[in-house]
Amino acid sequence: MSSDGNKKQFWKRNAAKVPGSIQHVYGAQHPPFDPLLHANLIKAGNKPPPATPGKPKKATTFQEFESITSDAWDVGDDDDELLAMAAQNLNIEVVMETANKVIENHSKQQERQRQDDTTEPGQGEEDAQEEVAAEELEEEEEDEYLRVEEVEAISPDASFASQSSPYADSRLVKSHSEAPIGSPRDAAGERAGLHRQRSLPHRPPVIPLVARMADQNTSGTPAMTEREASRLDKFKQLLAGPNTDLEELRKLSWSGIPRQVRPIAWKLLSGYLPANAERRESVLQRKRQEYFGFIQQYYDSRNDEHHQDTYRQIHIDIPRMSPENLVLQPKVTEIFERILFIWAIRHPASGYVQGINDLVTPFFVVFVFEYIEEEVENFDVSSLQEEALRNIEADSFWCMSKLLDGIQDNYTFAQPGIQRKVKALEELVSRIDESVHRHMQQYEVEYLQFAFRWMNNLLMRELPLRCTIRLWDTYQAEPEGFSHFHLYVCAAFLVRWRKEILEERDFQGLMILLQNLPTMHWGNEEVSVLLAEAYRLKFAFADAPNHYKR
Repeated sequence: MSSDGNKKQFWKRNAAKVPGSIQHVYGAQHPPFDPLLHANLIKAGNKPPPATPGKPKKATTFQEFESITSDAWDVGDDDDELLAMAAQNLNIEVVMETANKVIENHSKQQERQRQDDTTEPGQGEEDAQEEVAAEELEEEEEDEYLRVEEVEAISPDASFASQSSPYADSRLVKSHSEAPIGSPRDAAGERAGLHRQRSLPHRPPVIPLVARMADQNTSGTPAMTEREASRLDKFKQLLAGPNTDLEELRKLSWSGIPRQVRPIAWKLLSGYLPANAERRESVLQRKRQEYFGFIQQYYDSRNDEHHQDTYRQIHIDIPRMSPENLVLQPKVTEIFERILFIWAIRHPASGYVQGINDLVTPFFVVFVFEYIEEEVENFDVSSLQEEALRNIEADSFWCMSKLLDGIQDNYTFAQPGIQRKVKALEELVSRIDESVHRHMQQYEVEYLQFAFRWMNNLLMRELPLRCTIRLWDTYQAEPEGFSHFHLYVCAAFLVRWRKEILEERDFQGLMILLQNLPTMHWGNEEVSVLLAEAYRLKFAFADAPNHYKR
């Protein structure tokens, strides 16, 4: 029987087992369905099913399955809430811009008043002309601001997209107060700014998207919102007890871990540290001594004939990693070389394989945060005390080892784990979005050509480091996160670019897109939506074949 026939027969056999109502994602901050990305699916879900006489027919396509489970998410309410938040963010941005302009122009006005005391005769007519020009410009600014409000009221989703863009400031509101000092535009800009400030409603300050992204990633620590402070308190209370409830920690961590407690949380979730608080210090001391015992025992053999190829490949791969400002520091390079070489020596079944090197970075960056507050990318790691560096190195080695223990068949000979996952991804995508799957087939794009890297590097080459760290919060909270849940994240990630994929009309264009997806400006918001959609897929296909779970 052909593969298409097998898939169809499988779907018919298992359609009855698929749940008809999906439970909410615990810890997820966003609905799994993004109305802006899945508008076509929402339309399909809202169509009433045709009335059929007699015995109800089983679902034979994903579209029919979708219509059966259209009650799973209340898209309308979540959509309204999302758009309301977007409108609020837009107004706050305008308020902040206006406030800055008012302060700037107020200083200019004070300076002009001091100059007016020494104004020369005959300048009165010039001042009058400036006053007329200022009033005309104020009217123009008022009309422009009203147009912005109309756009916001008519299309709040468009304003949300603009707010999320790195170029939002240059598109939303033009400011005429940036003209050279002494021109008539100064006074007009000041009056227009005051007018805008009075006309806008007073709302509590909202941390911009970029700042919210920084809270969970490698950038500096911005001021926390009330909600973020409350979540941090919950983590601290949970971790302060004599025995940490790991199940409760996983539930809290699913939607992201605050930077301040991420190091200890990752060590607990990975199984490196025990739940009992009294035993942690002794375990840390023993494991760190054990690691440096391996260094003394094995590291000098890196130049031996039997091991020199392994060490040479590690030495070549590390400069290719990112962020370059971090990994190219000599001290960091030395640490990574030792970690990777010792792991390879202690795991001869796989040895060192390209891709394993990337998996050190998130652990290293997170554990550096125990000792610094500034950005890691621009921090001189060699300035840390030697004891701190040794602790970071040993902890990174053991946590990376725990991760690889669950996915080691990804890196054994012929990498069978990755082969199975890529095949499972192909079948999963064929069931959740047949249009994308057929488009790939039409232009002869093999999943192995782009998804091999997704599995080998756990999407680290596709996402910024800040997003990888946020992603790993959930992976460590989710059972079999790196080995099983990652498959559903990859499926949701591929379908996320549905529009862009279907627009490409040749093999080369598709491959360039899939190997260079535009995620540079992604942050926690996008990762949270991706994870929620992946969880929805995991729940919907809970009764799928066993090879999805390997």
